[in-house]
Amino acid sequence: MNQPFIKQEKIRFQHIDFAGIVFYPRFLEMLNGIVEDWFEEALERPFSKMHETNGIPTVDLKIQFKSPARLGEVLTKKLWVKELRNSSILCGFQFVNENENTVLEGEVTLVNVSISEDRNSVKSEAFNEEMKNKISKFII
Repeated sequence: MNQPFIKQEKIRFQHIDFAGIVFYPRFLEMLNGIVEDWFEEALERPFSKMHETNGIPTVDLKIQFKSPARLGEVLTKKLWVKELRNSSILCGFQFVNENENTVLEGEVTLVNVSISEDRNSVKSEAFNEEMKNKISKFII
């Protein structure tokens, strides 16, 4: 059975607001971080190389904030594939705290795109078979 991609992240001072909890845009940065790590570590397609000619922008995002995260806590971030399409991926994600309480969860749709040499044009591009095989290992 396939497993999600999992990373941990410690809540730092840079993440919190005046109330002492994670400011919600920081969660989106954390989500982008796990996507970037997944592409580099599991799919062998690091953003540093991919973005020379391609990209994987977010085109749809659904997120529910379930409970606050506080300075010093360690979150376990989980990402998995719900649906692999020709040129896009629908992923599920969940962040849980050390007590196994869900902090946030949702879905993100990522689209594989090619970027023109002059960087003025972006269009969707089908995943090749090798990438489809790598991504499919995370379908749950």
